[in-house]
Amino acid sequence: MPRVKRSTKRNDRRKKILKRASGYFLTKSKLYQAAQEAVERGLKFAYIGRKQKKRQFRSLWIVRINAACRINNMSYSTFINGLKKAGNGLDRKILADIAANDAAGFAALAAQAKAALAADKKARATA
Repeated sequence: MPRVKRSTKRNDRRKKILKRASGYFLTKSKLYQAAQEAVERGLKFAYIGRKQKKRQFRSLWIVRINAACRINNMSYSTFINGLKKAGNGLDRKILADIAANDAAGFAALAAQAKAALAADKKARATA
């Protein structure tokens, strides 16, 4: 069997890692082993960050909706409950956009939620 030295494949793999580490500090951008560790760590944080981004945006949307709800004399939870009872299928991203850019539209949604809650309360009282 001939001896395999892996010249091109090995060099390509190393070049790929060093290219990814090009902006890193000192040896992390120059030496292969340090660069490999730094790149793996960076990729791990990037993966985690993509998950955290979704959580953080949902949290931001909830804060914005809650602020608009307080202006309309409601809490966030009663507003969302009222919208669900009214059969309104808007998600939090759209609701936050409406809350930030269209106060009159959000007031109409709040009125719709209040009406649905009142109707549900009346239905429970008669049952």
